[in-house]
Amino acid sequence: MSQSTRRAHSFAHVIRALPLPGTGQAQLFSLPELAREFPSVNRLPQSLRIVLESVLRHCDGERVTPDHVTQLACWQPNAVRTDEIPFTVARVVLQDFTGVPLLADLAAMRSTAQALGRDPQRVEPLVPVDLVVDHSVTVDHYGTPDALDLNMRLEFHRNRERYQFMKWGMQAFDTFGVVPPGVGIVHQVNLEHLARGVHVKDGVVYPDTLVGTDSHTTMINGLGVVAWGVGGIEAEAAMLGQPVYFLTPDVVGFELTGRLREGVTATDLVLTVTEILRRHKVVGKFVEFFGEGTASLSLPDRATIANMAPEYGATMGFFPVDEKTLDYFLGTGRSADEIALFEAYFRAQGLFGVPGAPGASQGKGEIDYSQVISLDLGTVAPSLAGPKRPQDRIEIGQVARRFGELFSAPMEQGGFLQPKAKLGKAFKTRDGLAVKNGDVLIAAITSCTNTSNPGVLLAAGLLAKKAVEKGLKVKPHIKTSLAPGSRIVTEYLRATGLLPYLEQLGFFLAGYGCTTCIGNAGDLTPELNDVITQNDLVCAAVLSGNRNFEARIHPNLKANFLASPPLVVAYALAGTVMRDLMTEPVGQGKGGRDVYLGDIWPSSDEVHALMASAMNGAAYRDNYARAKAEPGELWSRIQGASGQVYDWPASSYIARPPFLDGFALQAPAATDAAVRGARVMALLGDSITTDHISPAGSIKASSPAGLWLQAQGVKPADFNSYGARRGHHEVMVRGTFANVRIKNLMIPPRADGSREEGGLTLLQPTGEKMAIFDAAQRYQAQGVPTVVFAGEEYGTGSSRDWAAKGTRLLGIRAVVARSFERIHRANLVGMGVLPLQFRPGESWQTLGLRGDEVIDIVPAEDLAPQSEARLVVTRLDGTQDEHRLILRIDTPVEVGYYRAGGILPFVLRQLLSA
Repeated sequence: MSQSTRRAHSFAHVIRALPLPGTGQAQLFSLPELAREFPSVNRLPQSLRIVLESVLRHCDGERVTPDHVTQLACWQPNAVRTDEIPFTVARVVLQDFTGVPLLADLAAMRSTAQALGRDPQRVEPLVPVDLVVDHSVTVDHYGTPDALDLNMRLEFHRNRERYQFMKWGMQAFDTFGVVPPGVGIVHQVNLEHLARGVHVKDGVVYPDTLVGTDSHTTMINGLGVVAWGVGGIEAEAAMLGQPVYFLTPDVVGFELTGRLREGVTATDLVLTVTEILRRHKVVGKFVEFFGEGTASLSLPDRATIANMAPEYGATMGFFPVDEKTLDYFLGTGRSADEIALFEAYFRAQGLFGVPGAPGASQGKGEIDYSQVISLDLGTVAPSLAGPKRPQDRIEIGQVARRFGELFSAPMEQGGFLQPKAKLGKAFKTRDGLAVKNGDVLIAAITSCTNTSNPGVLLAAGLLAKKAVEKGLKVKPHIKTSLAPGSRIVTEYLRATGLLPYLEQLGFFLAGYGCTTCIGNAGDLTPELNDVITQNDLVCAAVLSGNRNFEARIHPNLKANFLASPPLVVAYALAGTVMRDLMTEPVGQGKGGRDVYLGDIWPSSDEVHALMASAMNGAAYRDNYARAKAEPGELWSRIQGASGQVYDWPASSYIARPPFLDGFALQAPAATDAAVRGARVMALLGDSITTDHISPAGSIKASSPAGLWLQAQGVKPADFNSYGARRGHHEVMVRGTFANVRIKNLMIPPRADGSREEGGLTLLQPTGEKMAIFDAAQRYQAQGVPTVVFAGEEYGTGSSRDWAAKGTRLLGIRAVVARSFERIHRANLVGMGVLPLQFRPGESWQTLGLRGDEVIDIVPAEDLAPQSEARLVVTRLDGTQDEHRLILRIDTPVEVGYYRAGGILPFVLRQLLSA
């Protein structure tokens, strides 16, 4: 660090030297030195200390002030949270579904700068950005040796225009890199390769931190990295030098004791943790794991738990750095010098070791947590979660009984409202296959939760080996797939001789990507689709993923269960969730003999004996070197545009987004934020996810988006998915609120009490039923704003910025809910949509709303964070009633974003005015 920089920095007195491996030395911003001034620093949770280091290092007296440092250094575990933290991250990671629209926004900012006569290269990421192409492959082909090749060829055919756009971005921006298709999922590539532990820049060492445009960015928390998922619009601001602003969080300490029992997997543990933390309501909080049980977990087990933070609602699920972290760095091919510097830095900062574990520098009770939760690992049992939410854990012995209960239960209780007599009845397909309710039709080893974890993948291979040896088979109509998060997975499955056994059961390699967990399961056969829809069957998918929301996996599969990879194989063999695998046989093997789960379940010793094959540093180094030097023939053939400004050729995949239309360098005068004379677009229930709001999955030919694509000359066979078309607003706005399972409760129930599903609304004042997009067009043409009312946990699920962008483009000015998921609430503000929350005990139901009212929402003139707003309801008979809401613009910076018309014009104005 230069002398001038030292003088400019408000806390230069805490800078200390840190020897580098070999020769030379660097400097660090010492937390132990800061603790001399603020002794409470020594009692801060480790995750907060890492955030504090960033605030300390970036303290310039302007965006980050000494007050920010003082406030965080003096954090109290149970204080009222009013202070915001300006957190500047070291890097940003993107997956391609969210990364492409983000790149489109950057390109639009450059086009806008050029149109205003400014240098477009002022729009440039100021931190490294890595985009990993992992969301575009679909399981169209499965169960054959050539499935991977066929699926990738289809992927490149469908996504050529998107990939050309990415290649333009690679040459236009100096700090923007792309990991091409077929390498792995973003979180596993991040864990195995991108994360370096610490960074050295301008002679200063600092810890790795990041945000990512996928809610499961938290997987990297298992490596001791502070990171979480944000929407693309927040990531964009972080890329362009803006701090990530968030309210000072509570930190929940989660103490793990004991050890997992024989036969219990990391998946069983994470489903248990998810259930516990959902019950404790940790939304918006940091969760930090400690204790001897935590220290006993391998790094992949920790990453599996950290991955599920969005499912238990936390901002992070953080694990401290210790010897297991160093072992993982060594086993995945990091250099000796990198590991030595990493260890030296964390020891110098007093951040090495799991608190409360034997030999740790800090014992239990020496760190202040807002709350402490404990779990004895020995109490964890084999489990699944479902059939609709990841927090609904079911012990394996109760799955069949629970499915039977839910089969006839009301939908409000998570059931399917089916007559009991139908449960055991068989229905014939056109080609003679008998299908029953509860039959497993998709069995997928997929997603980031588990495919980072060699323990559960080796267990799946061992179970497959034992099953094959006993003569068990998977019925050919079950769609089986293996979609690992990294090419390393197939290398160690081959090296251990287990891959052929998985293949004999139909689990052939289908792709290196997120596939089934994000809705890219591909379709079922027409015969299966017909028998399901004609008879309203409740059939199942079993997947080793982290999301099982309605219509996410496949629009015709209503029951979806999360399970460990070995249980995915076991249920594929059983063929139904109506069999109790604890007491009934999985199936009949050689000679018709019954084979039970205990006969084929691998022991911990058997798994452990193969683990060395999964942690080979040379293999990891070679894999990622090849990914860079030899990206593959399909990727090499893609030709991108050149130049610093994109020329926006005609495309049904990429279009210049409209969010900067009418942009001017001069900020607009503050306008009245009130929403007056609005109509209700939708009345929604609890747990409305971003899957319900944001376009996802397949595009129906009869939908507004499908009709638009056909008008552009695109054939239905070439529609691809909504996710792949996130770079085109005309497609995306037509799919917003168009999920086939969403229920707009302003539409009256049917005679049998069931609710109509799909993105429909009643146009007011006529009450005409139509698609939400069509109604939005009518309202906007009349100059009538609209609002949405919802229940608890509005916006849970993936961090899809289009859930907010589409809301904005539909003309929805405000969303009023009982509670919000963190990322989606922030995204609404970032797109200039007001999020408001009912007071405790109130809801749109208690207010007696029907959907035919006229709505006025009047926040305080200064938009003070979390201030009161007035809700005025005018009913059909002309009567009015007034209620109080809480404005969920949470920080002063968010007020600035909203006033500017959103985060994009706010940031661009700063860049071009500099």
